[in-house]
Amino acid sequence: MKAAVQVGYGDPSEAIVVKEVPTPEPGQGEVLIRVRAATLSRKDLFATQNLRGPGLRPRPPLPHVNGADAAGEIAAVGPGVKGWAVGERVVTYAGFYCGECEYCLRGEHTACPQYGAMGEQTWGSHAEYVVVPAYTLERIPGDLPYERAVFAGGSWVTAWRMLVTVAQAQPGETVLIVGASGGVGTGGIRIAKMAGCRVIAVVGGAWKVQRALELGADAAIDYQVEDFQQRAMELTGGRGVDIVMDSVGAATWRQSINSLASFGRMVICGATSGDTPNISIREIYQRHRRILGAPKGNRTDFRNLLRALGSGDLEPVIHAQFSLDD
Repeated sequence: MKAAVQVGYGDPSEAIVVKEVPTPEPGQGEVLIRVRAATLSRKDLFATQNLRGPGLRPRPPLPHVNGADAAGEIAAVGPGVKGWAVGERVVTYAGFYCGECEYCLRGEHTACPQYGAMGEQTWGSHAEYVVVPAYTLERIPGDLPYERAVFAGGSWVTAWRMLVTVAQAQPGETVLIVGASGGVGTGGIRIAKMAGCRVIAVVGGAWKVQRALELGADAAIDYQVEDFQQRAMELTGGRGVDIVMDSVGAATWRQSINSLASFGRMVICGATSGDTPNISIREIYQRHRRILGAPKGNRTDFRNLLRALGSGDLEPVIHAQFSLDD
């Protein structure tokens, strides 16, 4: 098969080589997926720089294939697989978990001590075929195209987890999305609007402001020319927002926290700009504010998101599509 293989670190154009490699075969409890669509995320770029956060597992040895989620059809089933057949249209949940620990039994699979991810602990989806455990599969609803079904994994299931499950966004609330032009951020805009919220997007650059408004944001702030905390307070009449969705990290935490109304909650999933923010704890507890972690969605989040995509309640945001060679 053809795959985009990471052979080194540095510039992605040199670290990634598209070449022929042996097609994997499914083992016990596994299936082989013919990949029709996969996402490209910031994590894939981090991999080319060998970047990883504290406490995370080491990256696998090179050569390696990245890609955290996939949509396609089943090409082969391994021994012991029941309930799945060759030719079925499927999308993969990117996480691997034991299914038996206290967290898995609670339905919180990403807290499993054995949790891993396709494209990180195993070869990923930037290839013509990928092998995954059968328990990670979900059927694609109706005639939902592959390139839309794949949104159920990766960044958008994280955004769903942040806003719907953890922050419990309610109709009429105001959501400030910091880093709204990224994968999590664009998902946040669409999911918050679906939940009936007012959305204020924080982005960098005039064209991103326009794009955020086109995607459904009620207002957009260019942090390069405006103080987004000050502007958010102006847009809410000095009250502040109910929810801040911050995937940026250290560079924005102080402003994000101080954009919250009393009893507001900030949900976080990333640390792109660093993981040691400068904050005042008084600004949190004296205003009854909360900071909530949401690293990735569980299977229930994944299924609910897939259902919303299949019904048309949620419209994906596709910036560009490329062939594997590109």
